[in-house]
Amino acid sequence: MKGRPLLPLLFLLSALTACAEPPLEGLQTFSYAGGDVRSGSVTYSQSPPAGGPYNALWQTCGVYTAPVYDEYAVHTLARGAVWLTYRPGLDAAEVAELRALLAAPAGGQAPPALLSPRENLGAAIVATAWNAQISAQTANDPRLKRFVRDYAGRETAPEHGASCARGYGGTR
Repeated sequence: MKGRPLLPLLFLLSALTACAEPPLEGLQTFSYAGGDVRSGSVTYSQSPPAGGPYNALWQTCGVYTAPVYDEYAVHTLARGAVWLTYRPGLDAAEVAELRALLAAPAGGQAPPALLSPRENLGAAIVATAWNAQISAQTANDPRLKRFVRDYAGRETAPEHGASCARGYGGTR
């Protein structure tokens, strides 16, 4: 009866596979390596960018009411933050809902994140992390909450674990 100890393990593996969440619908992924630090202005392939070269200075995590510099925001993504951008003029209730997505849970810590308006978005809201991005039309889209949960602080960011405090706190 040497094979019997494997039965519970096989059952557990089967149960975990059955309960796995489906892939995040509409998720775009990219393959930026990180570590490409540059000064000055950078042109990116995506808007907002989901990786690539970045400035040595990062954007301090937080909520901004004006657009931020891509070069600083990308460095913040490299540190494991998520970046929620929205079209200027988005309804105030929608912006408040985005703020709530990034708020600290009771007794917990807020996820590393940026929130800022951005001109010329392809959707009302775009959620970005290092090498990942989704678009949404409303702040109550459940994919946004899952994106923040799955990607904020993600270990695959090149500078994962580095703080996004005490960086650049200004806007464009």
